[in-house]
Amino acid sequence: MSRGISSRRRRQELPLAPIDRILHQAGAERVSEEAAVFLRDFLEKLAREVAKEAVEASRHAERKTVTEEDVRFAISRIQRYLCANYELARLSSPEEQY
Repeated sequence: MSRGISSRRRRQELPLAPIDRILHQAGAERVSEEAAVFLRDFLEKLAREVAKEAVEASRHAERKTVTEEDVRFAISRIQRYLCANYELARLSSPEEQY
C-alpha cells in the first residue's frame, strides 16, 4: 500500500486528545472520558461511511484514486440522507420537536 500503511495494521482509533480539544473549543469546561470516547466512535463511524461513499463515487467514475471531489460528493449524499430522515422523524412525531 502507499505511504507505508500496512494492510495488516490492527484497527486504529482516533486519538482522544483532539476530540477533547474540539469539545473544549466548543465551550466545555470539563469533558468526561465517556463523552470523548462516544464522540470519537461516532466520528469514526461517520468517516467510514463517507469513505465508503467516496470510494463508490471514484469507482463509478472508473478511477482508482479517491479525489477531494469524491469526498465532497459523499458528504453531500450523507447530508441529504440525514436531513431527509430528520424531516421524516420530525413530521411523524410533532409532539417531540426540538
